[in-house]
Amino acid sequence: AIIAMSSDNLPKFEAEECLKRFKRALSLTIIGKSHIFVILGASGDLAKKKIIPTLWWLYRDDLLPDHTHFIGYARSNMSVMDLKAKALPFMKVKESEHVKLDLFFSIMSYVQGSYSEKEGFMKLDAAIKALPNGDRANRLFYLALPPTVFADVTQNIHDCCFQHEGWNRIIIEKPFGRDFNSSAKLSNHLSGLFDETQLYRIDHYLGKEMVQNLMVLRFANRLFGPVWNRDNIASVLITFKEPFGTTGRGGYFDQFGIIRDVMQNHLFQVLCLTAMEKPASNNADDIRDEKVKVLKCIKPLKLKDLVLGQYIGDPEGTGDAKEGYLDDPTVPTGSVTPTFSVAKFNICNERWDGVPFLLKCGKALNERKAEVRVQFRDVPGDIFSDGVVKRNELVLRVQPNEAVYCKMMTKSPGMNVEPVETEMDLSYNLRYKDVKMPDAYERLILDVFTGSQLNFVRNDELSEAWRIFTPVLHTIEGEKIKPIPYKYGTRGPDEADAFIKAAGFHYSSTYKWVNPN
Repeated sequence: AIIAMSSDNLPKFEAEECLKRFKRALSLTIIGKSHIFVILGASGDLAKKKIIPTLWWLYRDDLLPDHTHFIGYARSNMSVMDLKAKALPFMKVKESEHVKLDLFFSIMSYVQGSYSEKEGFMKLDAAIKALPNGDRANRLFYLALPPTVFADVTQNIHDCCFQHEGWNRIIIEKPFGRDFNSSAKLSNHLSGLFDETQLYRIDHYLGKEMVQNLMVLRFANRLFGPVWNRDNIASVLITFKEPFGTTGRGGYFDQFGIIRDVMQNHLFQVLCLTAMEKPASNNADDIRDEKVKVLKCIKPLKLKDLVLGQYIGDPEGTGDAKEGYLDDPTVPTGSVTPTFSVAKFNICNERWDGVPFLLKCGKALNERKAEVRVQFRDVPGDIFSDGVVKRNELVLRVQPNEAVYCKMMTKSPGMNVEPVETEMDLSYNLRYKDVKMPDAYERLILDVFTGSQLNFVRNDELSEAWRIFTPVLHTIEGEKIKPIPYKYGTRGPDEADAFIKAAGFHYSSTYKWVNPN
């Protein structure tokens, strides 16, 4: 362009236009690196416990784009220092990091405003544009908010904060509705405002290391491909257990129950990754297409394929264990909301028909654990002592202490030829001692910056999942089905173990894990 301006071969007005375009291209190249991350609901628990700490960890590790700024937005009269004071206990800041921490909060600002009135969002837009290159920066809006205000907030974001040159991305936290109709209403509202490419429905379980490892284990190893079907696999058990109850958030939990809180979203996502066919590529839509195909092969859940439980206090326990779910003053008197559930699903396709997929989740149980347990069929023609040979199992432990191990039979040491259970074990904290395992929210928020939707829930996935669960949820609530009581700190109701056994999963108490160290 500069050469053209000094050339006699190009009219001056064309040369000036050429230079103007060059400057604009250069400007957009620089400005494309500017990002504004807006936390709506910055005064709430999710923001202080997860979002602000996660942004700090990404900033501390230099993983965020250059020229990134943060803005908190809420109704409360607060300052950035107030946000810092609330989030600091959850940020895991080392003594040597306080200078960088000060820099982190120096690029954060706060705007007070209503969620329902446009004036607050106009003020937010002005605050964004007042930042360096703010009128052209890319904008990310994280809705750390209750679903009751989603409609107003998204409408106001669209109307007041979209007039600029960068891209816009909206991150929405679950719950995505309470049933099929409420979810469809929310989806229709969002689709009228945003493209699907702008929406990031976050399910933090999809950011966990071992959940992501499912795809690699299945599709990057020849070992599992030929046996990953109904001819070789007897059952699949997906478990989520927490050793604490709902004390402190019982009123919130009672609106949803364990099925909506854990099973319909977290565990169903894991089920899809376990059962889906090999996608055409690792592109986000190719993978999500295959997940939807799995969901379309599952019929609506029936009450007969479900066990419900609710924990009661343990008189001999200590602390919170003495109190049951109904002892929480925030829980409605006589509530029949389940805190435990086991459900059985059949995937009616050629690969899986007849294989029970069992999903188990609960609170106030005996341990903290999340895992996928793929149990293979019995060895045909057993030539050893009756009952000695146990089923092989492939186990992916999501938490705690991420691991992949395969339970198998081997000869016991000594003179006898006697099979004994052992394992091939990949424990991550032994194999990868010096590797930092990212928090699920770190991975997912970074995905939003980079534009990867691989680990986010698409609209049709959501619709199919609610189709499967909505009828039984309405039955449970309409008929006030009473859950089975189980004592705080136990495995759950005895009926659940019997149900799992009857469904085809064989539990053996003979296996003993030996610490390799």
